[in-house]
Amino acid sequence: MVACEPPASARPGDKAVITADGRLRGWIGGSCSEPLVRREALQALAEGTPRLVRIVPDTIARDSHHPGEVTLATSCPSGGTLEIFVEPRLPKPLLIVFGGSPAAHTLVALGSLTGFRTCAVHPAARPEHFSGADLVLSGLDLASAAPGPDTWVVVATMGHYDEDALDAALAYPGVDVALVASGRRAAAVLDALRGRGLPDAALARVRTPAGGTHAGTQEEIALAALAEVVALRRRRAPVPEAGIPDGLFATDPVCGMPVEVATAMHRLDHAGEVLYFCSEDCHARFSPPPSRPPSRGSTRRSRGRGV
Repeated sequence: MVACEPPASARPGDKAVITADGRLRGWIGGSCSEPLVRREALQALAEGTPRLVRIVPDTIARDSHHPGEVTLATSCPSGGTLEIFVEPRLPKPLLIVFGGSPAAHTLVALGSLTGFRTCAVHPAARPEHFSGADLVLSGLDLASAAPGPDTWVVVATMGHYDEDALDAALAYPGVDVALVASGRRAAAVLDALRGRGLPDAALARVRTPAGGTHAGTQEEIALAALAEVVALRRRRAPVPEAGIPDGLFATDPVCGMPVEVATAMHRLDHAGEVLYFCSEDCHARFSPPPSRPPSRGSTRRSRGRGV
């Protein structure tokens, strides 16, 4: 909570944590503000972007959405206003680097500096060999690194075990895989993997050569390879880490506010569906639209058919 105008039950500095399942721990206001903030927090998690949420009386403004800002109108009887900064905390992207070469060491160091969780993979490696890595694996089994949709693999083994490293990385369909090698060496590696029975669809996922052809030193190769990863990641559509679970919220048909379905105290079976209300007042004010009488034209047609 960054600002509020009374009457309001929250105060500047109040905080809460909202998890991906929609549960709230902490305090950011009462029944009028909480569902709105929880809904916007889940949307922020899904999009991976922070936002400033303003909750104002519906007599002042209508709902509006601008980059980084959301204004929500509420019919809450208190009439207060709130401003809440919503900041998603998402897992860092994972950079997995195969190899013990200077390029591999540089990739791990640069990855840590640029916001990646880093995993160094090299046979017989020990944590002290890659002091800046979050995880060091001494074998090629990546299970303990838990590769996911936002995982980026760079194979910088420099010809020592390129095929084995790529084989291990391609076992995870959702990861991006790049090989540091010359064009001729890369073609030979892919042919060898094809001979192992890896399908062309899997081999097509390997980007070669990682870092392009203009880098010189091992450190420059690492820099160019990581720059490619960063650029591709920025161009890729964001991967939703969360979303608004189906059926978590309903919309009050009177005031338009979100209502948590599981804990709603005011509900009504109407025309074959369940309506949910944020308060007893909205429940009492609900007036279903009157049924429409048949048109005169439809009556004449019915009579013509002898009904």
